[in-house]
Amino acid sequence: MSPQPIQRPIGKSGISASAVGLGTWAIGGWMWGGTDEAASIRAIEASIEAGISLIDTAPAYGLGRSEEIVGKAIRGKRDKVVIATKCGLNWHSGKGNHFFDQDGIPVHRYLGADGIAYEVEQSLKRLGTDHIDLYITHWQDPTTPIAETMAALEKLKAQGKIRAIGASNLSLDDLHQYVAAGGLDAIQERYSALDREIESTLLPIAMRNDIATLSYSSLALGLLTGSIDPSREFTGDDQRLGNPRFSPANREKIARLKTTIAPITAKHGASMAQIMIAWTLAQPGITFALCGARNPEQAIENARAGEIHLDADDLATLDAALATHLVAMDA
Repeated sequence: MSPQPIQRPIGKSGISASAVGLGTWAIGGWMWGGTDEAASIRAIEASIEAGISLIDTAPAYGLGRSEEIVGKAIRGKRDKVVIATKCGLNWHSGKGNHFFDQDGIPVHRYLGADGIAYEVEQSLKRLGTDHIDLYITHWQDPTTPIAETMAALEKLKAQGKIRAIGASNLSLDDLHQYVAAGGLDAIQERYSALDREIESTLLPIAMRNDIATLSYSSLALGLLTGSIDPSREFTGDDQRLGNPRFSPANREKIARLKTTIAPITAKHGASMAQIMIAWTLAQPGITFALCGARNPEQAIENARAGEIHLDADDLATLDAALATHLVAMDA
């Protein structure tokens, strides 16, 4: 029997999930050049079969599209998954702070109690479930006190509609306020070998307070997979189109990094993507690494990364290679 992906706790909630989680932003299609529902469902099913239990989604991923696809994929498998979804980006009211337009529809940051109560019911319907395991405030709302937001989330928890509380895209002050309010189980932040700012800001606080950290964009929108060659072109609404981080020069740097770490990938019989996911999970304070997959092959590859153990020599070699090659890659 092959090793199973490691399990880790979501803060003090009593819930555990696979350290590698499936991120479903791309499955929603928005900012990723559209979506293929059938392929997405197969990717989710393959993830579950490969041992991934943590599935992360959000209403804003395609204006409910991602949640709907996840709901279809987990039908009959609800007991095998830990569902994380979000609130606070809504298009049903004009309340809060205007954030962006999606397909011509204004989306606002709003974390008032009435907004949260409405949003949770919509997510439950789209997901086809009676509870959400981890409910996360997606982006912070400057018009609503965090204490009010937490009171609304605690009410949902008492009602059994959610089991754990998380917050995402936080400032340092935001996190201090959430900690002061009590009851926070997890934070979700952008983190990868290219995005390490939270190591000196949010992670120390999270670790001191037994708060789990979910990294998103763990492979830097696919750049750290090493599979996007310098000739690849992005089209449509794909957010990587025009992103300076995906310049040909930067992709050449990634290619050199891939060559440098080839002995480690060979040692573990792994891809560069798998090694970078394993590296992420080895970093102090990072509890879960969320990784996108739009087909079964990607899903299985990501799941197997959770079985890889990098020893001290591996990590030292990787850190040296990252310091050498991943320089001046802003954005």
